[in-house]
Amino acid sequence: MSLSRRSCLQLLLGAAVPWAARAADNRRSAPTRPEEAADAANAYKGAIVLDAGSGRTLLTDRADYRGPPASVAKLMTFLIVHDRLRRGDVTLQTPVTTTAEAARTGGSQVYLAEKEVFPVEDLLHALMIASANDAAVALAIHLAGSREAFVELMNTRARELGMTQTLFRSPHGLPPSSRRIEDGDLTSPRDLATLSLQLIRQTNVLAYTSVKQRTFRPGPKRIDMVNHNHLLGKVAGVDGLKTGFTRGAGFCLAATAFRNGRRVIVVTMGSPDSKTRDIKIAELLEKGFLALPPASPEDTPVQPAPKPPAPAPAPAEGETTVRFKLPGR
Repeated sequence: MSLSRRSCLQLLLGAAVPWAARAADNRRSAPTRPEEAADAANAYKGAIVLDAGSGRTLLTDRADYRGPPASVAKLMTFLIVHDRLRRGDVTLQTPVTTTAEAARTGGSQVYLAEKEVFPVEDLLHALMIASANDAAVALAIHLAGSREAFVELMNTRARELGMTQTLFRSPHGLPPSSRRIEDGDLTSPRDLATLSLQLIRQTNVLAYTSVKQRTFRPGPKRIDMVNHNHLLGKVAGVDGLKTGFTRGAGFCLAATAFRNGRRVIVVTMGSPDSKTRDIKIAELLEKGFLALPPASPEDTPVQPAPKPPAPAPAPAEGETTVRFKLPGR
């Protein structure tokens, strides 16, 4: 999906001034004009904007709405894996064997086959770029022994972070078999913003979420993964984080952008379609940067997403290139 520069600029500039003024008064954080309130009510069910440096809330609109996050739940899956990496329980090169349960997982996937083996790093890329549900289950079972045990780790971590409106029931955000919203994952924009802030400050999540394309499983069954976050490369500074969609959840997105040494986090839940979601996220990012107070020495330093490694330089003329292949195992 592509937003024309002219139409997006008109939309953002037209809305930026009143929101910037409103941001100075936290008591007026929800839309106040009738037409603005109606627009927001139709665009999402809840939204929040944070300053990643200070952690301060810049704008809110029904930030405590509680509903399903869909695949945005994978942000917590990433955090649990990162915790285990930091503890030394696994490394990025630790092999993960796909179980039958993981291979049966539906929805967005990289079509893992039972007994296929991939390193943790490859599965993390599949998780964050392709939103692969099978990769989420494979990682969960490998790290915790079962999907249920992994979900317990997710909920424990949520409580540690003060995510009081969150209850996870899966590592991927798919709807429950009952199809009842109350039986599935539940959270709020405020809680997802808290989780996003933790990831940005304490992990290398941006090294994964900023990647637009990557190959998974080179060979005959190769998959060219394309990031589901269509704002990458289209809205200035956007380098994460995670999209989500189910019928019950609507279209959700936890996004972040880095500009001029500052970083803003935006979360929306429950948009009616991906175009509306992406336009509102782009708009809220603009409003967030306009609402930023002057930087303080007490702010946590923020960084842009790391640049991908440069390709190896071509050999100079006259140099000999040695090519070899490792024997198969």
